[in-house]
Amino acid sequence: MGISSQKALLFDSTRCIGCGACYVACKQVNRLPPAQENFLDEKLSAASVTVVNQRNGRFVRRLCMHCQNPTCVSVCPVAALEKTVEGPVIYHADRCMGCRYCMQACPFNVPTYEWNQTQPRIKKCTMCYERVKQGKSTACAEVCPTGATLFGNRDELIEEARARIRAHPAQYINHIYGLQEVGGTSVLVLSDVPIETLGYPTHVGTEPLPMLTWEVLRKIPNFVVVGSVLLGGIWWITKRRVEVQRAEQQEEV
Repeated sequence: MGISSQKALLFDSTRCIGCGACYVACKQVNRLPPAQENFLDEKLSAASVTVVNQRNGRFVRRLCMHCQNPTCVSVCPVAALEKTVEGPVIYHADRCMGCRYCMQACPFNVPTYEWNQTQPRIKKCTMCYERVKQGKSTACAEVCPTGATLFGNRDELIEEARARIRAHPAQYINHIYGLQEVGGTSVLVLSDVPIETLGYPTHVGTEPLPMLTWEVLRKIPNFVVVGSVLLGGIWWITKRRVEVQRAEQQEEV
């Protein structure tokens, strides 16, 4: 599957009515805690991997942007995060050692952590990867009553976004957010006001951040080697401690 046929989401903020259907559907599909009554004030968390907020008179979705070249994937020392050929960036909880580098590296401040769990995991939108593999739409796009969130091939959604801008040049700003930011994302956004008005970061540049990181790290190879060994050691110790605790609990039973 080429980049042009990768799956993506198009969010048109001019069509969003703030009903929260996407937010509720996401919780149901991912078996997350129930929706809050005042959900428009909710932030991304381990309990909500997509939210709808109100900013400057507009309704705005927040979720993982599923970067074409994800920084979270590049910084993870144990490959717990993966950019799939279908487009979604997914998470392998069984590989995660809890370093939370992905949280620090994400230019959109998306991944969250289960701070109150004994064996915490990273939480983020996976673009309904299991549904996508079955040829289905994401749950959020499926329930959207206004077409504010669309699911489809990235290249087709880009053409749809361009067509909307051409048809209504006075309604939209002439910019598809996510088309070039950080080298491109699999979540695209249309707006009728400057994108920063909606709270999306605009200082992220157009170069894939992993490439910038690599340019720095390749000049200090010893740091990379030593860091990798150190992180691997920490991961092994943490994993071993959990295994010992589990074995002790089984013996007590």
